[in-house]
Parts: sequence; structure tokens; C-alpha cells
Amino acid sequence: MNKNIKLAVAGAVLALSASANAGIIIPAGEWTLDINGNTNAFYILNDSKDNNDIGGGIANRRSSGSAGDQVSGINTGLLPAWLGVTGKSRQNDLDTEFTISFQPGASTTTSLAGGGGSEFRQAYLSFGDKSWGKVLIGKDIGQFGRDAILSDMTLLGVGSGGATQGGGATTTLGRIGTGYLYADFNGQINYTTPNMGGLELTVGIDQPLQMASQGSATNTGSLITGTGVDQKNPAFVGVARYSFAVNDVAGKLWLEGKQQKAYATGFSGSSSVAGIGGNLNAGGLGLTAYYYRGEGAGTTAWLLDGYSATSNAKRDSYGGYVQATYILPTKTKAGISWGRSNLDRAGGETNTTLVKSNEMSTAGLYHPLTKHLNLVGEYSRVESESHAGNQNKSDVISLGGILFF
Repeated sequence: MNKNIKLAVAGAVLALSASANAGIIIPAGEWTLDINGNTNAFYILNDSKDNNDIGGGIANRRSSGSAGDQVSGINTGLLPAWLGVTGKSRQNDLDTEFTISFQPGASTTTSLAGGGGSEFRQAYLSFGDKSWGKVLIGKDIGQFGRDAILSDMTLLGVGSGGATQGGGATTTLGRIGTGYLYADFNGQINYTTPNMGGLELTVGIDQPLQMASQGSATNTGSLITGTGVDQKNPAFVGVARYSFAVNDVAGKLWLEGKQQKAYATGFSGSSSVAGIGGNLNAGGLGLTAYYYRGEGAGTTAWLLDGYSATSNAKRDSYGGYVQATYILPTKTKAGISWGRSNLDRAGGETNTTLVKSNEMSTAGLYHPLTKHLNLVGEYSRVESESHAGNQNKSDVISLGGILFF
């Protein structure tokens, strides 16, 4: 997996700390400030079984060329360490809000190297009223893919990635690229309706992204990239979410879509993707299922390997994941999940090292030692396959903890 992509997938989900749980509340005149976030770290052991050239493959391989290598490291998980400040106020019959957040890295590779990379994932304002809805302007987690990543049990843990030769990645991948596209943190303007009996609709525009490539060592030139090419049109996003509760059963269904016209040198094309998912909770049992399908949308992240230079053609991508969790009498949550992301070749394309699929099976235990502190242990089997049939496999074991405030 390209290290720049790992750096880009840093923090998936403020909502667990900023929205779902109040942090440290400070009254400040007309404002109420909420200081919130998390800190986490994990010991991660990765055992690579193969060393094949797969462009876009997520299963770790050693660049030394040897197979069967083990690499260990200490790093943050799918969620980066997080410090956020949210301010809320009611003014002129409007609920106004701002959020700014900072994500420091935790991984080092050499002495005197300092900490890992640091990022700023959020800077947005919003205003609205429960009678007519809310407008959000600024940088926040994307709408497409948001519910898939929020429902992913590896959000509290590691999933794939995190320990590679050279180390230094800001966060791990969780299930990103092995069941859903990364939601990313985008500049955006969107409108969300008021809650209508459990139904909410969000529509808006996103900062358009450039096409990018995770090209392999031998086939990079066969992939269209948009580096240095200005994107002329925004991305359009829409999501419908329906939440329900009946007695002891609660759940949510969502339907989502995204579209963008993308440009590269001497080329333009329209990319689109749609997703559908849901989760159900009854007693201590939790079930989640999600599926997506795109044309020119790419894999792992939006517009990543979405097109081939062969006839400037789109590649189809599709995938999803299923997950089951159960809260044991000890209050430990035990979970299993399986997911896969597939990328087809374009018509007439002969790129043999292009990734065909990334797949991951995960088993995890998540124990709430206190109200805010969770101890986490996970095992994941990650498999990547190219269109030539070559495979890379890796086992990822992680142990650590995450504390929300």
C-alpha cells in the first residue's frame, strides 16, 4: 500500500468523540465550548507471507524481497489521537456551531525523529434550526462512506496496516479498502433536513479530488493520474438515513451516492458510486451489512485507480462487508467481520499487476475498562490478489487501548 495513501486515511471519525459523547464542557459567555477527543496506541505485529508486485494491494509485503517476514511497531489505530474544540451558541433564532480539530501522530522510526506526522482534519461552521434543518460549510468527514466507517468495529482498533518496513504511517487502515471506500475529510457545503420521523436527507457538494494511482512498480505508466490538473466541477453527494427503534430493537438504514467529473491531461470522465447499508441492534447483538458499486470511482479511496489509460476507460469497482458483534456478560464486545473490495480491469486492458481484490477477515475483543477507556485486541487476515492471480497474504495482530474524553 502506498505510504501516502496511509497518511491520507488518518482519522476516520470524530463523531465518536465529538458528536456522540460530550467532552469537557466549558460555559463561555454566549458560547458553550466542548473540548473532546481521544488518545490511543497499539502494539502491532504484521507477518507477511508473500512478496508479489500488486499495484493497490493492501496486504503488507516486505520491500526487501524476502517472504515470511515479521514487522512490529507501536502506532495509533484507525482513529488518530484527536483533540477537538467545538463551540455552540443560539443566536438570532439560529443554532450556530464551529469545530476545529488537531490529530498528532504517534509513530517514530529512528532516534531523535520526534513524533509521527500531525494533521488538521476538521475546520467547519454550521447553522440551522430544528424546524428547517442545518447547513454545514468547511472541512469535515465526507458524507459518502461515513456510515460504513462509523459502523466498522475496527474503528476502535487497527484492522489492516500499521506495521511495515520503515514504519512511520500516521494511522492504520481498519477496513478501508477491504469493504468500503474511505470517506476522507473534504471541504464541503451541505444541507441536512430536519428529522422527519427518523428520516434525514443530506445533499451537498464536495471539494473535487484529482485522479490518483497506487500503480505497481512495473505498471505505473498504464494508470491515468490527474496530478497537477485542476478539477473544474465539484463532486455532488447525497445521503438518505433512516433510524428506527421498536422495543429493544434499534437500527439504521442508509442509501448514498456520489458523482464527480474528473480531468487529467487530455482526458475527462464522469465517476459515480452508490452504496447501501444498515445496522441492527437487539440486546447485546449487533449486525451490520454494507454494499457499494462504482464506475470510475476507484478502490480504497475516491478516484484511486478509477481509470485505465487503455482507451481512457473506466474501471468498475464494487464490494462490501458484513459484521456481527455481541456484548458478553463481562461487558466485553466480541466481534467478527469479513469484507472485500474488487476492482475490474477496463475493456481491453492488460495490466496484470493491477489489484483485483483486497479482502480481510477480522476477529476482535473490545473491553470497556472504564466508561472512557477501552482495551482492544484484534487479529486480521489480509489478502490481496492481482489480475494475474498473484497473491499477498499477511496476518496482523494488535493489542492496545483507546481512551475518549
